[in-house]
Amino acid sequence: MRLELTGRHIRITPALRQLVEDGLQKLERVFHDGAVSLQAVLSQEKHRHHVEMTLHARGEHFFHGAGKGKDWEAAINQAFDKVEQQARKLKGKWTEGRRRRAVSSARAATAPRPERVGRGAGEDGLERGVRIIRARRTASKPMSVDEAALEVADNAGAFIVFRNASTDAVNVLFRRPDGNLGLIEPEA
Repeated sequence: MRLELTGRHIRITPALRQLVEDGLQKLERVFHDGAVSLQAVLSQEKHRHHVEMTLHARGEHFFHGAGKGKDWEAAINQAFDKVEQQARKLKGKWTEGRRRRAVSSARAATAPRPERVGRGAGEDGLERGVRIIRARRTASKPMSVDEAALEVADNAGAFIVFRNASTDAVNVLFRRPDGNLGLIEPEA
């Protein structure tokens, strides 16, 4: 990791460099070698010590912290605390996102299938709790059954709604669980 220290109106001593490196070691535990560089600007106005630092982490994340104090150790620790707080917040978002994805995929795998509409259905004929979600609207174009079979053969769980060119009726062609194709033709 690259460390860049800049002193304004002060000289960077080995003791100041050691204070910054010690704080950086604590941050590296949070980042697990994800920190790329740290730029720290140390300045002094009368008896106040100012520290501004920017940490660049992998993934184009930048964390900025500033600290003021009566001595260098307090100012440096205050700046590092602010950077660490930002890093923990980002890390918490990452882990929470992983948890949500894991929970949602586990729920999807164990979710009960909606029951068929029948007894116990509401006034509108739909079972309570079952929602109908319109996925997309497509135009049914005229084609032969063989042409439709070629389109369905490409996708494993696909189906196609098409207008049969020979009968001019709307048909549905779908892949069955046994791997064959099923054709639904309306009775006229």
